[in-house]
Amino acid sequence: MKQQIILFFLLFALGTSAQTGFELNSLVPEEPAVRKGVLDNGLTYYIRHNEEPKNRASFYIIQNVGALLEEDNQNGLAHFLEHMAFNGTEHFEGKGILNTLEKHGVAFGRNINAYTAFNETVYNLSEVPTTHEGLVDTCLLILHDWSDFLLLQEDEIDLERGVISEEWRTRRNANFRMLRQWLPVVLKDSKWAERDIIGDTTVIKYHDPATLRQFYHDWYRTDLQAIAIVGDVDVDEVEQKVKTLFSTIKPIENPKERPTFKVPDHEETYYVLATDDEATQSQINIYILDENKDGQEKNYADLRDSYMTSLYNSMAGMRIQELLQKGTPPFVSGRTGRGGLVRGYDAYSISVTANTNEEAKALEAIMIETERIKRYGFGEGELERAKTNFLTGLESRYKERDKISNDRYAREYAQNYLVKEPVPGIEAEYQFANEVIPTITVEEISAKAKEWIKQENRTIVITGPTDAEHLSEEEAKSIIARVETMAIDPYEDSLAGESLISEELEGAEIVSTKKLEDFDAVEWTLANNVKVVYRHADYEKDNVALLAYSEGGASLWADEFVPSTDMTSTFVNAYGVGDFDAISLQKMLTGKKVSLSPTIGSLTEGFNGSTTPKDFETMMQLTYLYFEQPRFDEEAHHALMSRYMAFVANMEKDPAKIMQDSLSFIMANYHPRVRTMNTEYLQDVKFDEIQKIYKDRIQDAGDFTFFIVGNIDEETAKTMAKKYLGSLTDSEREEDWKDHGIRSPEGKTQKVIPVPLTTPKANVNVRFENELDYTQENILALQVLEGILDLRFTETVREDEGGTYGVGIGSGVGHYPVSKGSMRILFDCDPARADQLKSIIYREIDKVVAEGPTTVDFDKTIKNLLKDREQSREHNSFWLSSLYNYYYNGINSADPANFEEILNKMTGEDIQKFAADFFDDANLIDVVFVPSN
Repeated sequence: MKQQIILFFLLFALGTSAQTGFELNSLVPEEPAVRKGVLDNGLTYYIRHNEEPKNRASFYIIQNVGALLEEDNQNGLAHFLEHMAFNGTEHFEGKGILNTLEKHGVAFGRNINAYTAFNETVYNLSEVPTTHEGLVDTCLLILHDWSDFLLLQEDEIDLERGVISEEWRTRRNANFRMLRQWLPVVLKDSKWAERDIIGDTTVIKYHDPATLRQFYHDWYRTDLQAIAIVGDVDVDEVEQKVKTLFSTIKPIENPKERPTFKVPDHEETYYVLATDDEATQSQINIYILDENKDGQEKNYADLRDSYMTSLYNSMAGMRIQELLQKGTPPFVSGRTGRGGLVRGYDAYSISVTANTNEEAKALEAIMIETERIKRYGFGEGELERAKTNFLTGLESRYKERDKISNDRYAREYAQNYLVKEPVPGIEAEYQFANEVIPTITVEEISAKAKEWIKQENRTIVITGPTDAEHLSEEEAKSIIARVETMAIDPYEDSLAGESLISEELEGAEIVSTKKLEDFDAVEWTLANNVKVVYRHADYEKDNVALLAYSEGGASLWADEFVPSTDMTSTFVNAYGVGDFDAISLQKMLTGKKVSLSPTIGSLTEGFNGSTTPKDFETMMQLTYLYFEQPRFDEEAHHALMSRYMAFVANMEKDPAKIMQDSLSFIMANYHPRVRTMNTEYLQDVKFDEIQKIYKDRIQDAGDFTFFIVGNIDEETAKTMAKKYLGSLTDSEREEDWKDHGIRSPEGKTQKVIPVPLTTPKANVNVRFENELDYTQENILALQVLEGILDLRFTETVREDEGGTYGVGIGSGVGHYPVSKGSMRILFDCDPARADQLKSIIYREIDKVVAEGPTTVDFDKTIKNLLKDREQSREHNSFWLSSLYNYYYNGINSADPANFEEILNKMTGEDIQKFAADFFDDANLIDVVFVPSN
């Protein structure tokens, strides 16, 4: 008996630890690097020192409050309240929060933002400079005010009604309208079925301010709040400040109980058809709901289970990818797997996008693959590949742990507070995963399919165009039932080859070397005329980036080949390379973190790639193969083409595409090389033309310049460059791009274009284009002008007028084929107000030209550009683009003399003069899209 008891406990110990050093029944501890505490008033805080980026910090307040807590007369007020937090608090009246932070380069929208969801509202102040004296205290005071000291003044509430009404207008597209049809069925008889976050426009426009204040009083309280401060701060010092400042907030007396929300179980399978006149794709989604452990403490067994879900989804996803590569796929895209749906519930979702009027075929195909998994599970080879890829990704995160951003940590702490998501830290998780992943068996992960795929709590959702043929409830259920009894063969796993390159490569020696002192880089010219520019950078410990270019691009092919030149890169990436089709290549690259894509642009061709130091050679091997052994797979071509054909079949119903195509034609003055992607366009994409175009553009390596930036030592980079790039063919061609004369129309072009729109809204587009020398001074001046106008449009069109959710603005200076500057301005609004609001755009531009920018707006913009520049320098992408810019455009944009010094010397008068010159005689395109009905 004693021996049996001992044996029992030994077996129990093995079972609970899964043969690892971790007790699976033990709770996952929080990482020691985060300081977590709870004040007497119930407020939770998280504080962590982190230096990504350096001298910056992010400040979050997490409210466990969302749209589900609204009464019917408050429908939309959780989101309304989020907006009001930026419109006056005890210590920051009016736009005081924005004005204070923008003076330090912290931009509204990008750095200052918030979101409201069904169950939470989260505010963030991100990338705040910590070197400015007192700014950390200021941000803590903002969080303090967001906790319990909103002013909610009636005049500010009335101004915000218009902004939120316009947000409703902007967001109300086909997908949103269909969501409102099907979500109440999937979540039937629950509070989720009654709310959509943005809310009821009647409530938004006409609610009594007292109703908003009541919601605020009931739910914005310390026992439902957490704050997270992550960044380059002293944790002890900040913790003391948090305790001193936030402990003064009194808890609410007799608080309302914060309810949790449930979805009732159901035995029968629900069905819903949701259609819309603007929908372009027919989709079938089957949701099978299960309660999850949101809100409960998680143990290591739960973490292990989450890994099994990831592995399952990865293997299932690979099977779907493989199906899409063959012949004429039965659907456009598909998925079968498990994930979160709403708080408290996961869903096994079976999703498929069907070809037009082929929903039955698509549903049967995705159900066959799902049933195949349920019956036979996965194979050992599939699981081993998935495990290897999972651990490779985790290893990369571990090596890059010093580059985990402040905001990523803060978001993790938000989930820890809201649903008790574990935050063990990457070091502990890396150790745990490497011990536990090998213990996961193919039998237990295959058993998950039988557990998850069931009839209970199942809903069939079909969405698509109003005039398409859709499956009825009886038809859909009949297909599902038929597949469940169908004879289905097990999945046959194919093996990948053993090596990418079998032959020995001769390579080529370096014939000249040039130091690039300004970049701390070196240029090598190989004997085959390939140029290689190398810069060592260890900002990102597990990253090496590659970029290559040669001049010519699609411009060297005639107009009739435009569709094929446009699509060559996309299709070649789907063909695979060398002896490997796309699927076998993916299997061959198991455990390797490497990506490489050939690109053919209008004026250049080249490559974009990224890898890790240990997989650098693999990326160089792929580069060699894409040059010397490209693959042209006709089956893969037809498979991808059939999916594109299905994708564009109903695109003429999409207002966004109609508007974008119209603008493209107008901007190009209806040049024949500018075409819209539709069925006729795709019919002109020819397999044989793609072969000819690719072999023409990606063949003369002696005309290419390669840039390699990252954590790879110089000797290794040199060896790999000589071996693989040195083995590329040099055709000794000398090429340049061809100017086809694509220009915007001269003078003023003004159009009002009717578009079929279900939601009544106007889309306003104002675009300026003018000759502008390609100099760093002009590039920066245009960026500053853009930033100043962005502030002006936000203040006037959005805030003062309540006329739009936001005015988008962008600008740029192009060098080739002609040097020009451009600025584009766009926004959605009430059609009745389009002309009035557009006149404000012109008024604000004229004001800058006549009076110059205000000192406040000018200083805010300069500070923001300098702050972003400081952060960007410690990323490989900065140096890669700077080197490319130096070679292609002849400007050393990395030099402080060409950025910081220019901005620091710039004045408001300089911008006034620049604006006057730029807007004077600029070509103007003024297009307003309005509802045709």
